Amino acid sequence: MRGFQGSGPEAREIPGAAPPPGNLPAELTRFIGREVEVGALTRQLSRSRLVTVTGVGGVGKSRCALSAARGMQERFCDGVWLVELATVRDPELLDHAVVEALGLTDHTGRAPRTVLTERLADRRLLLVLDGFEHLVEPTAALVHELLRRAPGLRVLATGRRPLGVAGERLFPLPPLEAPQPPDPEDRRPPGEPSEAAWLFADRAAAVLPGFELTDDNHRVVAELCHRLDGIPLALELAAGRLRTLSLEQTLHRLDDRFRLLIGGTHGAPPHHQTLRTAIGLSHELCTPEQRLLWARLSVFAGHFDLEAAEYVCSGPDLRREEVLDVLTELVAQSVVTREDARSGVRYRMLDTLRAYGADWLEAMGDTLRMRRRHRDWCMGMVTLSELQWFSAQQAEVARRIDDELPNLRAALEFALDDEDDGRLVTYLAATLWFCWVGCGRLAEGRVWLNRALALGTDHDETRLKALWVLGYVAVLQGDSVAALSALHECREGAERTGNARAAAYSLHHSGTLALINDDMGRAERLFRDALSRYEEIGELNSNVLMCRAMLAMAVAFQGDLAEAVDQCEAVRRACDEHGERWARSYALYVLGFAAWSRGDTATARELLAESLPVNHAFRDLVGTVLALEVLAGITASENDPAEAAVLQGAAARLWRSVGMPLFGSDYFNAPHVQCERHLRRRLGPARFAECVREGERLDTNGAVARALEGLSTAKPLALPAARGAGRAALPAAPEGGGEAVEPGAGQRA
Repeated sequence: MRGFQGSGPEAREIPGAAPPPGNLPAELTRFIGREVEVGALTRQLSRSRLVTVTGVGGVGKSRCALSAARGMQERFCDGVWLVELATVRDPELLDHAVVEALGLTDHTGRAPRTVLTERLADRRLLLVLDGFEHLVEPTAALVHELLRRAPGLRVLATGRRPLGVAGERLFPLPPLEAPQPPDPEDRRPPGEPSEAAWLFADRAAAVLPGFELTDDNHRVVAELCHRLDGIPLALELAAGRLRTLSLEQTLHRLDDRFRLLIGGTHGAPPHHQTLRTAIGLSHELCTPEQRLLWARLSVFAGHFDLEAAEYVCSGPDLRREEVLDVLTELVAQSVVTREDARSGVRYRMLDTLRAYGADWLEAMGDTLRMRRRHRDWCMGMVTLSELQWFSAQQAEVARRIDDELPNLRAALEFALDDEDDGRLVTYLAATLWFCWVGCGRLAEGRVWLNRALALGTDHDETRLKALWVLGYVAVLQGDSVAALSALHECREGAERTGNARAAAYSLHHSGTLALINDDMGRAERLFRDALSRYEEIGELNSNVLMCRAMLAMAVAFQGDLAEAVDQCEAVRRACDEHGERWARSYALYVLGFAAWSRGDTATARELLAESLPVNHAFRDLVGTVLALEVLAGITASENDPAEAAVLQGAAARLWRSVGMPLFGSDYFNAPHVQCERHLRRRLGPARFAECVREGERLDTNGAVARALEGLSTAKPLALPAARGAGRAALPAAPEGGGEAVEPGAGQRA
């Protein structure tokens, strides 16, 4: 290894000298986390001659780059050299700054660029260019020439946007991990703190001796880190506030984060003294069009797609066809990040950057207009999504709605606050029925529906739709009183206004209410009446097919398995024709229940194996837990009582999230009760309770995975003939197993 005498790489060799020279500064504070990123950056730099670390201001680009550079010092015999460019404002002084940082001495009249290319031509050296974003073009030109003339040179650059030099490899640096804090109701011990929490705790201990993460403060720290997006600079500034504020006070004051987070450590770069200054530098580097789009994008909550940005943010001063190019520049400058979401490519701004943009939008006096455009976009998207729900695009709609949920909540909130008439928020809440019911968000849907209906509206059709949707949601939550009230009001309003569609839906969901209240005869009559009315008005969609599947349940519980199968086969054919999957999964559930009731566990397993993943994918807890209950019975009849008890435990936990277990219905509950009685006899009370507890520890993903794994490995027993007329039982338990497990399709438990 070669060493050089003097302060720069031009010094002469001295055999056996000290390690390679360089000018990397000593660290004054501990470098917390980033092991994965530093390792990946090191590997990238080993393969590429130019690597640029990009990211928003304050995200830790410099610390990460310097950490990687320190780890590579032994690889560069001519040293690792840092050039700090943040304070270099004049482009003509760029070359001089690099010369000075490298310690090169030249008393001739040659240009500094000539000196650099000559002195570095045969050197093996790593050059770290930190903070070049305000000098992108001159820095790019310098780097291009140096790399071309010095084959042993590698460059590690940090900035808020790429250099754009040939051969450049980008290393986008995300904020520190700062996940959503745990639910306050979750009493389980906290998990391992995030990297953001460790950083905050370390910096807090520096100003508040004895501060440490504890079970008492971990939720507050986690929420603070999440609110600050895991941006290291923001976390360090927040920790500094603990000199005068409590942890809770600091958290509560984050709504005005730019006023709160000031006063960086003495000696820090000027742009790291306050959060506003750090973000403001990015703003200064933007063109007027980029600043305008940044401000307008602040109306989005969470992430957004290009189509939404083009609709909401375009106007006379920023044409729709220009939005893509301007957005691309904001991505390049790390103001906006690109994400691959379930529904496709989307874009996101950190909350801190969004708050900065929102301040500018407010200063322009354009906030109200842009929020209305955002609301209108959401209304159009929801209207189209409702139509596409009954199609082969159903799964795509579910993914889109899942990704758009933060924006939908923002639009609903704005519609509640902005309108004297509640028509728009009522329309949004009602049209999103497929989100509340089909995508497993019953509780949230009920909140929005109640709030919307409380405003009142003169638009009868919109209000009537909201009422039957509210009734449907309340039924599925097991709240019969609220369901009856909403559906009765809907039926009266439909008769008063002659709204045949609302009348059919009110009958349909009154039938659903009768179904869970064990009034099977009334449920059957209401379902048949609703289906007749649907046919009269030409209504065919997922709700109509669900009505037919519910009718199948009602007749199955009354012992007519043959008609139940016929109804569900008709539903399956219609769903296959239209590409519908959600209602189809319920038809498969009823067909599986019927097959199990006949003692045909092999067919029942196949049907449930097809139904359960669809319900789970749509986040439909009702369909998921109903399938798990039947699977527990199937598993018990296949001579695996321990696994059946585990599935019953898993179902019990899910019912708590749905509402009333098995709706309090004796008909729905009969298979569960008989299965539990059988399992207790087979396993004994202690072993049964142990298996149930094991199931209760499973989350939804774990429960579904466990059930599907069992479906793929189960080996059905030989099936005896079904017993009884009109209702069949599961096969008797194996020898020594006590009583048989019967679904009790035609009688109550």
